[in-house]
Amino acid sequence: MMPAKFKMSKKGVGELLRSDMVKAEMVRRAEVIRDVAASIAPVYAGSWEATPGLYKASFVVSSKTRGGRRKNRATATVTNTTYYARWVEYGTEKVPAHHVMLRAAQAGGR
Repeated sequence: MMPAKFKMSKKGVGELLRSDMVKAEMVRRAEVIRDVAASIAPVYAGSWEATPGLYKASFVVSSKTRGGRRKNRATATVTNTTYYARWVEYGTEKVPAHHVMLRAAQAGGR
């Protein structure tokens, strides 16, 4: 039996990394992470938050065909659109860090 030969095409790999198939998989994984993040997000019903549950409801997924550091691959990103999302994630002097996105990324996206 003769071994198979393979010659990699950089152009072909680039086309694969920007393909709709890869983009769809990145979006699928981001949606899993978004759903996990929303399920573990804290809800504060204190006096300062006008809409309790706003943080929990503000996770969104966006995608690009040309993303990444070199803009050469499909990417999908999960973000929270509330102005105080970073304080929930990393904490403050008065509020402990919840690390919602970190825990969601570790648990989901598979």
